[in-house]
This record gives sequence, structure tokens and C-alpha cells, in this order.
Amino acid sequence: MAKTAMRVVYGETLVRLGAKYKNLVVLDADLAKSTQTGKFGKAYPDRFFDMGIAEQDMIGTAAGLAAAGMIPFASTFAMFGSGRPWEQIRNSVAYPNLPVKIVVTHAGISVGEDGPTHQACEDMAIMRAIPNMKVVAPADSVETEKLIEFLMTYTDSPVYVRLTRMNTEVVFDSSYKFEFGKGIKMRKGKDITIISTGIMLTIALSAAEMLKEKGISAEVIHMPSVKPIDEKMIVASAKNTGKVLTIEEHSIIGGLGSAVAEVLSEKLPVKLKRIGMNDIFAESGTPEALFEKYGFTDKNILKEALAMMKPGKKAAKPVKKSKKNK
Repeated sequence: MAKTAMRVVYGETLVRLGAKYKNLVVLDADLAKSTQTGKFGKAYPDRFFDMGIAEQDMIGTAAGLAAAGMIPFASTFAMFGSGRPWEQIRNSVAYPNLPVKIVVTHAGISVGEDGPTHQACEDMAIMRAIPNMKVVAPADSVETEKLIEFLMTYTDSPVYVRLTRMNTEVVFDSSYKFEFGKGIKMRKGKDITIISTGIMLTIALSAAEMLKEKGISAEVIHMPSVKPIDEKMIVASAKNTGKVLTIEEHSIIGGLGSAVAEVLSEKLPVKLKRIGMNDIFAESGTPEALFEKYGFTDKNILKEALAMMKPGKKAAKPVKKSKKNK
């Protein structure tokens, strides 16, 4: 499969949409070259605002522009776009429910050599906790382009979009259509459900092929919309397979795995395994080396899925008290 960078397509899509939508404005925080929003700045300098290393100001300004009827896209790295301006996002954007699009790049451990200070693995968790905020993690460049196009006319709430640094395989084609709260069944199966979000989709699909070779039929669901999440699809698939495995380039606390666990614990408790960062900080290294070390591989999904297929131990029977002990 061909590989492209979501952030590159993001920048190109903004430029294309800028010609059609005169109320589209773009803000960045001294990282326009890396986030690719600099392309929009060159094409439409009067509608581009580089706020410098001042993420709180960027979000506050975006909120003001949205209140004035503009359509603002605010971008920086995931670590700085979710953590530093969290209060401004909560109080200035989400509380008044303004349609600010916070599109961050360089999320997860695939940031690589920049190390744990730049590897945002908590961002979906802290964004999910904010009322009115929607959280999306596209899988490839096509989904990114279609999502940004969709967001241009979406004004019901603020949205947090999570992109990565690395080039990713293209999975979808031009027929793709994004909808909030909708999962995508990529592959039907009957033995186990694998649910992924973001760039983990290709790994999940590869793992499903490996499971097929073992005689195991895996259903693969891509969940771009982490909040709101597709509860109906999760429950229906869990009812069909009885086992659910989630994988995300994020902490297992508060992200996709938690969202799925919340749904299942209330509506259909089944065997569940979450793959992600296990409440630890990653090291510095290449994305490939980090994926291998922390289990973001098809081989690890295979191992965990096979373990889930083993019959569980039966609950021990309660010990009856003998007459002597009474």
C-alpha cells in the first residue's frame, strides 16, 4: 500500500478549502512547518495567525474568531494542543460550545525520537472528559481529507482531531464518508472482535489475517469517532463474537479501550483486552522500535487474541461447612 502523511494532506486540504470558504481561518503556535498549516499561510496570509509559542492565546483567539462567525482551525503538536491550553479549551471553547476545530499532529509514541516529553498518549483522555467536545482519530490521509471537508460545515460543537507524524498506509478510497458516532466494519468475523482507532487500523487488519491462518475469524472495526462512540456496533459485535480486543496508540486509561469498556460493562459484559500504553512513559526511539517494544504490532495482537481464545478457568465451588465445623 502507498504511504502518505496525514498532516501533509491536512495542510493541502486547508488550502483547497480556503478558496471556497472565505470565513475559514487557520491558527498555529510556532509549528506551522511541521503541522503543514504554513501552506495555508502562504496562500491566504490575511487569514493565517501564527501565535508563537502561546497555545493558550491561540485557543482564546480561535474562540473569539468562532464567536464572530469565522470557522477556525487551530493546530500544533498533540502534546501542546491538548495539555497547555486545556483550561482555555474547556472554558472558552467547550463551555460556550463554539465550533473551534483543534487539529493536532505528532500524537502518540510514533513521534519517535522526540521522546516522552512530546509523545502525547493522554490527549484523548483529557479531551473526552470535556463536555461538548468530540474526539476523532482518522486512520489515513484519505480519511483525514474527508474529515476536514466535513468539519468545514459542522458547527454543532468543538472537535479535537488527532493526527500523527509518520507516513501511514492508505486504507480508504474517495467513496469514504465520515459520520460522528459511527464505526466502520472493515472485516466480518465470528470468533473475536478487534477494535482500533487512528493508525492502528492497518496493524489490526494484518493481525486479522494472521489469525485467519490459525483458523480464527476476527471481526475488525475501525473507530475514528472515539467520542461519541458507536455503542450499537460495539454491542452487536461483542454479542456476535463474545470477545473484544482494543488497540490504540494512547494510554489504555481514558482512550478507546476505556470507552469500549464503559459501553460493554453497562450493556454487555464480555471478555475484554486493551492494548495501549500501560500507564507508563515511553522511551525515545524510532517509531518502529517503540511499536515493537510496547506491543503495537500485529504479532502482539495475535498473541493476545490467542490467549483470549483459551477457555477460562471455572469459578471455584464454595466450600461446604461440615457438621463438625458448625
